[in-house]
Amino acid sequence: MTKDYYKILDIPEFSTQDEIKNAYRKLARKWHPDVAGSTEDVISKFKEINEAYEILSDRVKKADYDTARKFYNYANSNTAKKTTAEQNTTNPNTKSCKAETKNTAEKNAGFSFNWEEFVSKARKESHSKNEQSAYAPQKGENIYADVEITVLEAISGTVKVINMLQTNVCPKCGGRKFVNGSKCSHCEGKGEISSYKKFSVKIPAGVKNNSKIRLAEEGEKGLYGGKNGDLYLTVHIIEPKDYKTEGLNVLKTVTVAPYEAVLGANVTVTTLYGKVSLKIAPNTKNGQKIRLNGCGIEQGNKVGDMIVTVEIQIPKNLTNEEIELYKRLQDIASTNVREV
Repeated sequence: MTKDYYKILDIPEFSTQDEIKNAYRKLARKWHPDVAGSTEDVISKFKEINEAYEILSDRVKKADYDTARKFYNYANSNTAKKTTAEQNTTNPNTKSCKAETKNTAEKNAGFSFNWEEFVSKARKESHSKNEQSAYAPQKGENIYADVEITVLEAISGTVKVINMLQTNVCPKCGGRKFVNGSKCSHCEGKGEISSYKKFSVKIPAGVKNNSKIRLAEEGEKGLYGGKNGDLYLTVHIIEPKDYKTEGLNVLKTVTVAPYEAVLGANVTVTTLYGKVSLKIAPNTKNGQKIRLNGCGIEQGNKVGDMIVTVEIQIPKNLTNEEIELYKRLQDIASTNVREV
């Protein structure tokens, strides 16, 4: 075996497909003739990198290559052990070191190995066995994604429609990237086809934050009749911007003008179930809480309340007339609020 494709891509032999792809991209950018120059060494290196990636990125070719690589390492190791044993039993007074070195080199030179020939021969001798190993059904990769729901949806349950990008083996080239010696026109030599698919996902009532929902066989497509991978969704419960939750109760802040707090008013408040009228009593203080019974979260036979906190807010852009009225109020004020 003249080439070690793992060493060429500078990766461990148990690297994942993503790690193989990342290593190839990094080296391809570095050794591309347009970047590194169009010298013979660069072009040769670039071809070698592409050759390594073509083998290791193809699951079938990679399996064949790994089998051949193990056989070669085993055979080469046994040859080295045999040579060492012969050297240890040779009388050092009868042969020179140069003679032993030459003899060892000749023995090693007699051992040659071609992994493609090895695989071809092995398949012919044991067709059914290789069919079971190299072409055995392989389950597709799992897909992981996130879905966001509100607190009310988490308690009551809901159905979410998500649009997922799925990557499957190219149906034209079968993932081999080439058809009749030319780059596959359907996948443009990628071996994969990506497309979006919509899913209607049922979120059960009472789901917890960061829970995972599994959609069986909705992941990447399996190979050689293998099952598809699964789709795993992580549920994230998002607090709404305009209110918070506390158990079944809903907490909300409502702003009122100073004159509404003093004179009283009826303001419209949006609840989980629609709009209701909230009565602001005269002389309402800032931070005062008002409870709206039954306007909280409903769960089974229980229902929470909405607790409204009043926040008195002075308008930013007052007219001259309003400012004059505030001055008039200052002049006629009978009470110092800091002394009350």
